[in-house]
Amino acid sequence: MGIVGVDLLTANEWQVPKQHGLVCTMAFGPKNMQIHHGLNRLEHHDEFVTECEAMLPRIAAAGIPNMIVFSGNRQGQDDATGISNCITGLKRLAPLAEKAGVTLCLEYLNSKVDHRDYAFDRMKYGLDVCKGVGSPRVKLLYDIYHVQIMEGDVIRSLKDNIEWIGHFHTGGVPGRNDIDDTQELNYPAICRAILASGFQGYVAHEFVPKQDPLGTLQRCAKLCDV
Repeated sequence: MGIVGVDLLTANEWQVPKQHGLVCTMAFGPKNMQIHHGLNRLEHHDEFVTECEAMLPRIAAAGIPNMIVFSGNRQGQDDATGISNCITGLKRLAPLAEKAGVTLCLEYLNSKVDHRDYAFDRMKYGLDVCKGVGSPRVKLLYDIYHVQIMEGDVIRSLKDNIEWIGHFHTGGVPGRNDIDDTQELNYPAICRAILASGFQGYVAHEFVPKQDPLGTLQRCAKLCDV
């Protein structure tokens, strides 16, 4: 299919792709860091640092370039406080990531359909965090599906902010299904824009296939091979 890796694996799975000539392109992070329980709360930071001190060297040793991280839910918190807290937490994690050579990717998720109350649901939030941390090992996971639902303007947005993007996810809108001509995103055009930007990372497929999973994956990989 031309696929070179597999995304979002846990520690017991990290070595499996190597057995098949693939790489794990992104690892899950600390067990206690979840979509709703993330970096926007200062009281979570100590546990994240402790887990990452042990985990990031293992991720690096497994040859994995990225680890996913989350802002957490708002739960009434204003964005300025959330951004400040995320910066504080990531400034503690960044030296560990820099030493390991692993990039922490803060995921953009939509709060309209799938993840009600998630804090990082606009590009400005994530950009403010990354710029505030100022580390080459802290970037954004630009999930095209979520961006389209919240803000749209995908190609301009990714081109203007590519220096802050460490990883991409795909998915069809609406429904998070196949990235085919039944939905509103033009993935060949999006992938050409990513290629033209000089991006050197990975574009990972993260959708729910409507039919045969492997056949669908093959078609979608070919669609994005620009």
